[in-house]
Amino acid sequence: MATTFSYSKEEKLKSRKLLEQLFATGKSFNAFPVKVLYLEVEEPLDFPIKIGVGCSSRNFKKATDRNRIKRLLRENYRLNKALLHTTIAATNKQIAVFFLYIDKTMPEQQILKIKMPVAIDKLTKLIQ
Repeated sequence: MATTFSYSKEEKLKSRKLLEQLFATGKSFNAFPVKVLYLEVEEPLDFPIKIGVGCSSRNFKKATDRNRIKRLLRENYRLNKALLHTTIAATNKQIAVFFLYIDKTMPEQQILKIKMPVAIDKLTKLIQ
């Protein structure tokens, strides 16, 4: 199977019910400046991994800043998701994940390029 670097519509975490469940009962860890919340889902999903990204409006007042941060998070996830997808396929689990940017300063592409693989690697170890 060839590695695809897409972030399709089926992969996006949009269900309000699933988001509330993730924030209420999900587990989390920090890979500063990214906080990762994850939840193993029992009910069947249309895609084995559902991903969401976000940042606080308390720290970033301008919507353009928040949108840029979310765009950077999605891009770095998209480029580094292969390990997570192979782990999920091997274990036959379904998971909902939310990447939350928690730093108070605007991120640089290089910092997230280093930290996102660390966060994904830690997540795969916790899933197994």
